[in-house]
Amino acid sequence: MCRHAAWLGPVRSLTTLISDPGHGLLHQSYAPRLQKYGTVNADGFGFGWYDGSRPVRYRRTVPVWSDANMPGLASAARSHCLIAAVRSATVGMPIEETATAPFADGPWLLSHNGRVGREAVRPLAADAESVCDSAWLAAAVFTRLRDGLPLAGVLPAVVRAASEGDPEARLNLLVTGGSHLAAVAWGDTLFTHLEEGVLVASEPLDDRPGWRAVPDRSLLLASPDGVSVTPID
Repeated sequence: MCRHAAWLGPVRSLTTLISDPGHGLLHQSYAPRLQKYGTVNADGFGFGWYDGSRPVRYRRTVPVWSDANMPGLASAARSHCLIAAVRSATVGMPIEETATAPFADGPWLLSHNGRVGREAVRPLAADAESVCDSAWLAAAVFTRLRDGLPLAGVLPAVVRAASEGDPEARLNLLVTGGSHLAAVAWGDTLFTHLEEGVLVASEPLDDRPGWRAVPDRSLLLASPDGVSVTPID
């Protein structure tokens, strides 16, 4: 299990997801409020942001609070599109940078919050950068996006196929190409907050009013034109 968050809107720094809010990802790494599985997220972390149309990543296998470079990097990294995750590795999964979100392919960045049996996702892709379940799930999404299929169709298709192979899978996803953002709520909590742009997070980053839960088994799509939430089933 993990916690993740993303922003799409006017330029902000990564600290607005991590350390500025009272319950940002730094706090969620050691004291999540709504996490159902696991108690801390200390098995690594990753950030992604866009330099123009080019995605940039920073991934580590240490707890986010122990990285002395994190505060300065998070303050300096500014973009209209941000994604960040703190990791609690599924039992049996490796603790390595290649198993840590966000995963990347071309313009795409992806984070997975949950778990899925590898036997359920390995048939969905030819290869992955790590043996971990999240990497194979990311590879399945990226393979279809490279084929030119639309994100709004790819995510429901992949989570349906994965859940058929593993009915107990938890498949919350965040995916962005820089100009838009998509998220799936499937088996765990997901929230949004609309302001000048859209925040999406596993759980609210603060106690402001306006946070709304995304219904389970739903697809959220966000772009400069607005936000939509539709059932997957």
